[in-house]
Amino acid sequence: MELQNKVALVTGGSRGIGKAIVEKFAEQGAKVYFTYIDPPELADEVVHEFCSKGLNVKAIYADATDFNRAQEVIDEIVKEAQRLDILVNNAGVTKDNLMLRLTEEQWDFVINTNLKSAFNYCKASIKPMLKQREGVIINIGSVVGIGGNAGQANYAASKAGLIGLSKSIAKELGSRNIRCNVIAPGFIQTEMTKNLPEQELQKWLTQIPLNRPGQVEDIAHVCVFLSSPKASYITGQVIVVDGGMNM
Repeated sequence: MELQNKVALVTGGSRGIGKAIVEKFAEQGAKVYFTYIDPPELADEVVHEFCSKGLNVKAIYADATDFNRAQEVIDEIVKEAQRLDILVNNAGVTKDNLMLRLTEEQWDFVINTNLKSAFNYCKASIKPMLKQREGVIINIGSVVGIGGNAGQANYAASKAGLIGLSKSIAKELGSRNIRCNVIAPGFIQTEMTKNLPEQELQKWLTQIPLNRPGQVEDIAHVCVFLSSPKASYITGQVIVVDGGMNM
């Protein structure tokens, strides 16, 4: 029980990687809140699924791009749980297009959802963490934020921005025992990727030395480690979890 009695927030926690992080945190003893913008029925299903296993999970409706709503969410959590130990900024989207055709709307949508949302929740979370003199922030990036990718200029820029944001927070707040790191997943099997044509999947696999796509649990396990006392001397780092694809 690495996270016994800890309080955690995961943005975008109703599906995919976010849902796996919520589950693993709760299994390790944390009280876990997650935000969602999906239909309430989906979030209710997640809460019911986890609570039926005896896990302590609660859903909060919130658009992660809304600056004021982020503060409301943090205030609600701290009022109810008395603290906030772990923040995972996982909310993210893609709107892929070649640079020649990329629209301002597609750029703004991805930057706001992937990068501005992380700023929103980092800023709102820092105050209670400073008061506690401890805290963990994990931003879910991507290998695309390190190496770029054709047709994903907006996504790559948002994920690269998370790296700069995280390193800056790590330097600013390290003296207050607040750690901030990035996890950069590679090709992870989620609802978004499972419908890829077989030819496209094989193309990705040829780039992965471990010869398999990653699973959402692969990211969740690293989140648990980075949030635990075992990672107490790790901050400002980008942990790549990609089966060797980005070597």
